[in-house]
Amino acid sequence: MAIVITGGAGFIGSCIVKTINEMGIDDVIIVDNIAKTEKWKNISNKSFKDYIHKDDFVRRLSDIDGITHIIHMGACSSTTEKDFDYLYSNNFEYTKTLWKYCLDRQVSFIYASSAATYGDGERGFSDEAELKKLRPLNGYGYSKHLFDLWVQKQDHKPAQHVGLKFFNVYGPNEYCKGSMASVVYHGFNQVKQDGVLKLFKSHKHGYADGGQLRDFVYVKDVCSVIRFFIENNDKSGLFNVGSGNAESFETLGRSIFKALGIPANIVYVDMPEQLRGKYQYFTEAKIDKLNAAGYSRPISSLEEGVVDYVREYLNNDYLIY
Repeated sequence: MAIVITGGAGFIGSCIVKTINEMGIDDVIIVDNIAKTEKWKNISNKSFKDYIHKDDFVRRLSDIDGITHIIHMGACSSTTEKDFDYLYSNNFEYTKTLWKYCLDRQVSFIYASSAATYGDGERGFSDEAELKKLRPLNGYGYSKHLFDLWVQKQDHKPAQHVGLKFFNVYGPNEYCKGSMASVVYHGFNQVKQDGVLKLFKSHKHGYADGGQLRDFVYVKDVCSVIRFFIENNDKSGLFNVGSGNAESFETLGRSIFKALGIPANIVYVDMPEQLRGKYQYFTEAKIDKLNAAGYSRPISSLEEGVVDYVREYLNNDYLIY
């Protein structure tokens, strides 16, 4: 079993490499663009066969023998990216190329979609909804949505094809994501530096300050879902990957303070004007389809995940998972 993981030095990708190593597999090819970042640290404790720059990968694909799975996590994941031509090329066209390779060789293809495809949530968060009715709020979400739509139109598909609509993923190894790292990561850093956590005020009727609700999912649970699909190659489709429970930023913040063993000190600040029209006040993954496929492992609550993340990783010199 030879497994390719694009974005394999990144946040979710590197955690998947660990999971695959725990399965007893070290025939892993990591595809990424580490460049001058410190993402190399994310793979420094992993076993893998090769590292290939993402710009060289497609050219070298035909020379790699024995690939059984391509797990495609590599993408521009910035929800504030304005260059749509870049998003289209990187998140749509590149993914199509990998799909076609997997189709020709009947290799399993598991790829990252996103909850950003659901837009403001007006049409719900069901992975069984009509895709054409969804309206993403940003270019990133739309680029992911375009690929989901394209897959739906294909008459011929790889033997296994799995799209995963990730909700708000947080956890170890996200340290190089900058502004796109989770609120848990940024909140921890604020608390350690200033003793206070800043959260956005609400600018929508019906939601208290800190009462905005999101489906937060711990990266270890994401990896568990991916392991399930590797081990069950007869399962295909488009699936939500979340906790199935919407929880507030207030709960998230208090969980950080609980993990550190100090009293909560939360203040609320105005949300930047440019975010207000694109801000999701409620997300909650419907995971009935995932459960119906046979996935039955309990998913961490927000408090459980945050406490583990803070105590074992963030407050432990940003330990690599």
